[in-house]
Amino acid sequence: MRVGISACSDGQFIEWKKQNEELKAFIGELGIEAVFAEHIYAKKDSFSGTDKERAEDLMSFYKDDSIEAIYDISGGDLANGILKYLDWDLIANTDKTFWGYSDLTTIINAIFTKTGKTSVLYQVKNTVYAEAELQRKRFADYVSEKNNDLFDVKYSFLQGEKMNGVVVGGNIRCFLKLAGTEYWPDMTGKVLLLEAYSGEISQIATLFSQLEQMGVFDQVAGILLGTFTKFEKSGATQSVFDLLKEHIPETLPVAQTSEIGHGADSKAIVIGENIGLKR
Repeated sequence: MRVGISACSDGQFIEWKKQNEELKAFIGELGIEAVFAEHIYAKKDSFSGTDKERAEDLMSFYKDDSIEAIYDISGGDLANGILKYLDWDLIANTDKTFWGYSDLTTIINAIFTKTGKTSVLYQVKNTVYAEAELQRKRFADYVSEKNNDLFDVKYSFLQGEKMNGVVVGGNIRCFLKLAGTEYWPDMTGKVLLLEAYSGEISQIATLFSQLEQMGVFDQVAGILLGTFTKFEKSGATQSVFDLLKEHIPETLPVAQTSEIGHGADSKAIVIGENIGLKR
């Protein structure tokens, strides 16, 4: 099996090259050959290449029949810059799955909107971060089809009893970059996943306000809250759900999980796939 390793968002620091080589070695042990894109490391400010060059890197993996999946290892702010350069018809006609997280929320949801294809919200570099041992076991078990623990997310309900629908969303700040664009998904009947790394109480509150003002909370079938890293460490007296309740109908189901987000121990979830959750 061969996979493409891309960096569609901010360029990687050159100091991270050792991590990336460690990732390559680990998945190599699983029988997966990693092929790195041309533009991985930052060359000019945060850019590893122009928006067009990074888009061409991604499309080269979609065009290469030997590449079975694409793992994006970046994050930051720049991913939505490549969207106008992507060949959606070509992407729609492949069976490759795109993996990424954080700022790659923009690409993942654009892929769903433009092609109907699923993607995986997950950072494969979790296998070389602080919870490497745990993540390597999960990933290896997934690849070998031993079990599906990587995707087995535990949750609890905060409001309502059940929800069912196609999952969209991801990182709330990055997801909202798509608002008002052709890449924004139809939210009708969807399960909206929301998580965040940055943003303390006022930043998260204003993003909830934006979603409310767009009518999103009247359209979706439920909300799944992941982790909100900086908010949860900020010492705020209100919880994420306390804030959310100010913007949603009392009848809208809301569930919460500590297993999706930016934590080094975070699991994966498929965007664009139907899920059913119940209390």
